[in-house]
Formats: sequence, structure tokens, C-alpha cells
Amino acid sequence: MSDKPNWIVDGSDWPNRAASRFVEAAGLRWHVQIMGEGPVALLAHGTGAATHSWRDLAPLLARHFTVVAPDLSGHGFTSTPHWRRLSLDGMSRDLAGLCEKLAIAPEIAIGHSAGAAILTRMTLDGLITPKLIVSLNGAYLPFGGAAAQFLSPLAKMMALNPLVPRLFAWRGRDPAAVHRLLKGTGSTIDATGERLYRRLVGSPGHVGAALEMMANWDLHPLGRELPRLKTALLLVAAAHDRAIPPDVARRVQQSVPQAQLELIDGLGHLAHEEQPARIAGLIVNAAERAGVLTVQQEMSN
Repeated sequence: MSDKPNWIVDGSDWPNRAASRFVEAAGLRWHVQIMGEGPVALLAHGTGAATHSWRDLAPLLARHFTVVAPDLSGHGFTSTPHWRRLSLDGMSRDLAGLCEKLAIAPEIAIGHSAGAAILTRMTLDGLITPKLIVSLNGAYLPFGGAAAQFLSPLAKMMALNPLVPRLFAWRGRDPAAVHRLLKGTGSTIDATGERLYRRLVGSPGHVGAALEMMANWDLHPLGRELPRLKTALLLVAAAHDRAIPPDVARRVQQSVPQAQLELIDGLGHLAHEEQPARIAGLIVNAAERAGVLTVQQEMSN
């Protein structure tokens, strides 16, 4: 899928642009932002998003960590692989290839929505060995019942029709439509955030990759394997999340004995964009408990 966002035009005022670089790895050209110093924190955004999702949170985390935040395969300014690679396993392997190229070993993995599933899949497969995984409204479990039987074939049909991403992108240029889409997640974000999402969903290449990802997504194996996860896991669930209800985090906590659940009021699916300082505080505290950050490191910051 062509018609990807253009870095020169669409990235001219991209958040934290000074931290951006482009890296060739796993057969893809990645856009990745790197900032800060300290233990490596690998950030993975959710479906249809990009590094802009971390625009306010990443600088706060960079006070404590070396933050590595890529646009995932096919998203934002990262090139798009063959559509079959836009699966949970494929995207996990591609992201592992980027980590290898950057020669990083994340000590903490922070994922939003589908990004949490990717980082957990990587951990279970031994592709990364973090001391802590932080799930921000993590999309760990599949839709159930008739919804699953309907949504996956529908997404596949839409993804393989070249007209559909263009139709979505055309609709995505309407500010009112994007505002309704974001409000539908249970979150209220600022005008800058809405403008950046509008820029992305106005790109047929970005939309096409998100649809292809949805078409290939299968969370059933991950759900079955969660009980063997030994890594510390913090599940941050927002009470007003209309995309991933807090009950998902509660069910995951039952499957992972060492998991800790932090239920936060007043926020929705994009909680880390609504109140980044609040989320940063939760992450730093969890990193201290997990031994990712030491007292000496915190004193130096």
C-alpha cells in the first residue's frame, strides 16, 4: 500500500522530531524516536497510531529511561511489509529485528492497546527479556462470540479491497469525523492530538496497514499462553475505556499470578495522552518495584 505519510511534509512539525531517526531493519525502513538515558524502555503504540501517541509521555519517561519508540510496521512513517506479516507474530518478529539492529535490550516494555500484546508476545517468545511489562489498556484478549466471527472476515475483506483505505482516508480528513472517532474511545485529547490523528487517518497507506493488521490479528494463542509469563506485569486499565473494557485487565490478572492491576478513574482508552504525568508516575513507581530503576539512578535524575 502506497500513499504513506511523507516525512518532509507530514513530519515537518512531528512531536519530538529532534529525537527521530530512520533505521533499516527486518527489511523495513523504520521511523524511531530515541531520547533520554538510563535503562532502555521500549514503547509500542496501538493499532492506527504512531509515535505521536507518546508526544507528552516520552519526554517525561526520558528523565529516567532511554526511551525507544518506533512507528510499528506499516504505521506512521515506517514502511509496510507484506500484509501477512502484519500479524501478532509477524509484527513481534519485525520489532525484534529493529531491537537487534539498534543493539538494545529493553529492561522495561511499555505498550498501549495492541502494543501491549506485541511486547508480551515478544517476551513469551524470548525475543526480549524485560524486567517489567507495562500494559496501558492492553488488548490481550479476542472479541468473543458472534463479534469475532463477523469482525475478522470483515476486516480482511476491507483490507484487501484497495478502495476501502482511500474511502477511510477521505473520511478521515473530516475534523468532525475524527473527533467523534476519538471521543468514541472514552477519551478527550487536546487539539494537537486530534490534528495528528487526522493527519494519519487521512493517509490511505497508514489506514491500509491498520486494516491489514486487524485482518491478521489473532489473540487466541496469546491468551492461552499468558499463564506462563514470568515477567512482572503492570496492567493499567482506564475505567472509561470504551475500546478495551477494564474487565479485560481483570481477566488477564487472573491468568498471570504476578500481575498487578491499577484501575484509574476519569480516563479512557487514550489515558496516556490525556494525563501523561499521571501515567508516567505509575510507570516509574512500577519500575522501582521491579528493580528497573535503583535509588542511585533516581537520585541522579
